[in-house]
Amino acid sequence: MLPTSVVALSPALAMVVLLVAPASDAAPARTFLEGHTNTVTCLAYSPDGKTLASGSKDGTVIVWELAKSRPRFSLEGHPRMVTSVAFSPDGRTLASTADDKDVRLWDLETGKSVGRLRGHKDEVRSVAYSPDGKTLATGSADYTIKLWDVAKGEEKSTLTGHKGEVNHVVFSPDGKALASAGWDGVAHLWDLETGKARAVLTGHEGMVRVAAFSPNGQLLATAGKDGVVRLWEAATGKPLNDLKGHGDLVRTLAFDPKGQILVSGCKDGSLKLWDVETKKCLATHQDADRPVLTLAFSPDGKTLATGSVDKSIRLWDLAELLKQGSDK
Repeated sequence: MLPTSVVALSPALAMVVLLVAPASDAAPARTFLEGHTNTVTCLAYSPDGKTLASGSKDGTVIVWELAKSRPRFSLEGHPRMVTSVAFSPDGRTLASTADDKDVRLWDLETGKSVGRLRGHKDEVRSVAYSPDGKTLATGSADYTIKLWDVAKGEEKSTLTGHKGEVNHVVFSPDGKALASAGWDGVAHLWDLETGKARAVLTGHEGMVRVAAFSPNGQLLATAGKDGVVRLWEAATGKPLNDLKGHGDLVRTLAFDPKGQILVSGCKDGSLKLWDVETKKCLATHQDADRPVLTLAFSPDGKTLATGSVDKSIRLWDLAELLKQGSDK
């Protein structure tokens, strides 16, 4: 059995178990954080890397204090599945979205709700802060993207163009562009100065689930139902490369903070690490019982957090993943 330590918490959190898995040839060294009572659907690190936020089908957001490997807050208010979480750039506020159409804002000093943004007509699937923290973007099953003024708590504008549910939104590092991924099988690259689509990215077979900008803003990665990770020139939307190897829906993507590695997580339980320069797969970790639903890099790039249907969060040592998960 794995060594186990129990952390006593408030009754609302019941029992949280920290599991530390020993390193082996079969499984890279990792830590398990357990506290949710249903599937972990979304993850985000705070800008300083000291905190991790996780959302779940249980309707809660847990804010984890990583130094002590225990929850700091359990944020309750969404009546149904939490779909996305995002930290403000200053780390003081957390935004969360769910199937209840609302965007909720939480004060991370107190754990209290400090605002609610309403305007979407259907489930909100994704939320993202602009790099300057002044704007929130949300993508919804109502086919729209909304931009919100954070200070005023008001809607600024609505971007329309998708012909299906918007699964994911992400700002470019300079804050001048926004990428969106949709059920209509395309991704849009939006110019935020004009509010118009700079490019409509076609080529995926089936819905596009996720998009991610490289840290230098030069590349955009998209992935979805066809299992292919596509790379695009972020400035123009020009297609560059297709990264193939997954056998099912790719649910989640993230570049490491240096922009050297792109990680993709798949419904079939595979986690692939790609060399951004050579476009080669550096390593694969496979666990068919645990589809990779969400992932996030720590700001220092040393740890990769993943969430799955087993209700737990895994914190992977990136160096060990690269060392022990190499493709044969």
